[in-house]
Formats: sequence, C-alpha cells, structure tokens
Amino acid sequence: MSSHEVSSGRDRKPNRDLSPTAISRRHALMRGLGGFGALALSAMLTEEGLSQSDQAVQRHQLTERKTHFKAKAKRVIFIFLNGGLSHVESFDYKPKLFKNAGKKVKFYQWQGRDGDYTFYLKRPQWEFKRGGQSGLMVGDLFPHLRKSADDLCLINSMVTDHTNHYEAALGMHTGSFTFSRPSFGSWVSYGLGSENKNLPSFVVVSPTLPYAGAQTFGSDFLPGIHQGVHILPGMRPIENLSRRSPSRRLQELELELLSKANKKHLGGTPEDKLLEARIRSFETAFGMQTQAPEIFDLSQENQKLLDLYGLNKNSNSGFGWQCLIARRLAEQGVRFIELVSSNWDQHGDMNGHIPLAKQIDQPIAGLIQDLKQRGMLEDTLVVLTTEFGRTPHHLDKMAKGREHHHQVFSTALAGGGVRGGHIHGSSDDFGIEPATDRVHLHDFHATLLHLMGLDHERLTYTHAGRDYRLTDVYGEVVKEIIA
Repeated sequence: MSSHEVSSGRDRKPNRDLSPTAISRRHALMRGLGGFGALALSAMLTEEGLSQSDQAVQRHQLTERKTHFKAKAKRVIFIFLNGGLSHVESFDYKPKLFKNAGKKVKFYQWQGRDGDYTFYLKRPQWEFKRGGQSGLMVGDLFPHLRKSADDLCLINSMVTDHTNHYEAALGMHTGSFTFSRPSFGSWVSYGLGSENKNLPSFVVVSPTLPYAGAQTFGSDFLPGIHQGVHILPGMRPIENLSRRSPSRRLQELELELLSKANKKHLGGTPEDKLLEARIRSFETAFGMQTQAPEIFDLSQENQKLLDLYGLNKNSNSGFGWQCLIARRLAEQGVRFIELVSSNWDQHGDMNGHIPLAKQIDQPIAGLIQDLKQRGMLEDTLVVLTTEFGRTPHHLDKMAKGREHHHQVFSTALAGGGVRGGHIHGSSDDFGIEPATDRVHLHDFHATLLHLMGLDHERLTYTHAGRDYRLTDVYGEVVKEIIA
C-alpha cells in the first residue's frame, strides 16, 4: 500500500512486495479501479500470494466499507445556498431586532479591521410564525418548510472563519479556507465507498457552481474516483451517455483496450490524478448507460408526486427537478448528493431573496415529505446551509440590502439521526454573534461525519508526509443535536 492509500483509520499495513515491478503494476491497477482493472488486479494479487481479505481492500476503492461505529445516516443530500442566506429572516427569530430597528450599535473591530464603526440595526423584512407541534419559528420566506418544522433541527449558532464568498464557500465544502482540499463529499465517498457500482458515489446536481468553483466538489489529493460528478439540469443532464458502439459486447472490448492502454501509461506516472479520474470516468459511465437514463426519466412518475415537488411531467430543470433527482439518486445508493441554489448575495435589496426562496421552499419541503413517506428520511441526512449569514445591521440607516456576516448564521438539518423540532445554540439578541453553544464549521463537519458513522479523527489520508482530515486538527461532535 503506497503512502497515498491509507485506510480510514490509524492502523496501516506495510507493502508486502517492494519490488519496482510489483509496485508499478499494482499501483496502476489499484488506481484504475473497477471494471476490467478490478478483474486484472484480482488475478495479479492472487499470483503474488495476497490473502482474499487484502484483495477485497485493495481491489476496488469504491466498494462499500464498514463504518467506524453504527451510523445514523447512510447518505447525505447537501443543499447549498450559494451567496449567503439571511439568518435573521429565515431561521433565527430575533424579536428585539424588530423592536430596535434603526438604533445604533458600535464595533471596534469589524470584518477583521480595527476602528470605530457605527451601524444601524436593520429590521427583518419578513415576519416569523410558529410551525408544527414543536412551534419552531420560521420566517415567511419559507412557508412550506415551516410545515415541516417538526422534522427540522436548526443550528442558530454557526460560525465560520472568512467573510469573502470564495474562501467561505471553500471552507464550507472542504474545511479549508485558503488552500484546495478534498471536498466533504469526497471524504464521505472515501470513507464509506459506494452502494452501487453503476453510479458515482458523489454527485453534484446544479446549473451553477458555488463561488469557489469546481474545487468545492474536487477530490484534491484523494484518489480521483472520489471527486463529484457534475450533472447539469436540462435535456441532457449527462453528455455522451448514449452508447455509440453497435453492440454492448463491442463496447466492452473497446473499453478493455482503452483501459489497458491508460493503465499502462498510468504505471509510469502514478501521481497523475487527472488520468486516474479519467480512467474511472470511463468505467463508471459504462455502468451509468444502463441505470442513469432511468433516474432522469420522470415520465412514469404520477402527477401527485410531481406536484409535491412543484413539477410537471415535462420538467427537466428547476430546483424541484434537482430535489426529485436527488431522491432518486439516493434511492439507488449514491452516497452524497449536493444541490446548489444561486445567488443569495443581496447587498442592494433583500427582495432578491423572494424569488430564490420561492424556487426552493416547496421542493425542499416536498423532498423531506417524500423521503419520510418512503421510510428513507430516518437514514438520509438532509442539510440546508450556506457559506455565511447576512448582517443584522448596516452602515446606511436606509439600506435595503445586507452585507456578508460570518460571525454567526443558521443551518437546518432533517432526518439522518438528528433531533426534529429542535433548535441548538443561539445568537445574541440581534443575531450579531453567538450567545450559546457556538458551533464552528469544523464542529459541524465532525458532527455530520459522526452521523454517517465516521470518526472525524480517524478518517485520515496521508499526503506529502502528513495525515490530513476534513476537520484539520479541530472539531468536536455536537452530540446535543443527535436523536
């Protein structure tokens, strides 16, 4: 096992054969993965006298893996509101902010700059009402989600480290604010593997990318098979998926020849991540030709279900489509599905939140209800988050918009072992800073991994001479939100 192929634990086994020939041949095939590469590697390992258990570990890195402990959730649907959702107008009800709007607040440091700053408290633009038996307060932006209040677990004391979109979006996805690192979805794929060899373990369904771009679903130094596959809503969600060869058998022979050539080349350049990912993409695409078209075909869905998501039978885009496709992917064993909604960055006028909220409110509520009806919500973790919140105050007393606010913001969870109808943590009276039970981004990631049965301190990967993990050297599991 090379220094770049480390188990998701602290116990590591040395290479059994250090001969240059064995290393290059095994390395190439291990990194090629699945399909024909897996068959060839299995035969080669047998020849080298390795045990069946060693073969199982080294043959196919997307094979489903055991968790560190019993998991609450089997899969994640991660909904990212790109640009910064206003916490004080969605999930963090602040009656004193309503009453004290227009009053002055002073800061001696703001956005990392020292000085004497005077701000005016800005009234939330939408009212809040109680939802469900739990009575959770949810803003009028989300009337449908309010009806699902008893399934929601709100964290109103989230904190992140950067006030710029790029760095904050990168941090939310990778745990790193300055350097590219493997995405959260890639870590989950690496730690748990795949339940379905014909589909990727990590899929991003989005018409746009977050501010940090494709890095948000990249695998970085993890094996390329764990990077997210980007699916674009539209007539052809995945380009070139249809078979062009006259027969399946001929295509198998073509792919076998291509695989052998690629792996031979990879043997001379074992650190070529792009080639490694390319090899895997061909093999995954072969399996997807059969299964993926069925997932994207909504023509057989009954209208009652489509209505739940706000769709019609001809829909092939929109956030309702993204949510329904996410449920279908989850149902087929995809481990991590991300959905992106953009762009919530309303500096000039908070009315920009209105059409965006309308686009996602019914679909997300429908997704939660659909999962619940199918018995999937209990082991599917739904995450609704953003890179930071928006300021409860403004330098301009008459401002219609809000600025970036990383000091505290809100995140909503549902299913997957979290406490429904529950609020964890709070901000101060005006939603400016955490007041109780502060949850840093690293704590958040550690908790989500814990719900998936993964110990964030044991899910490590050796790269450039050191062990890396999603939470760096930080993170505490927030046990209070776990059911």
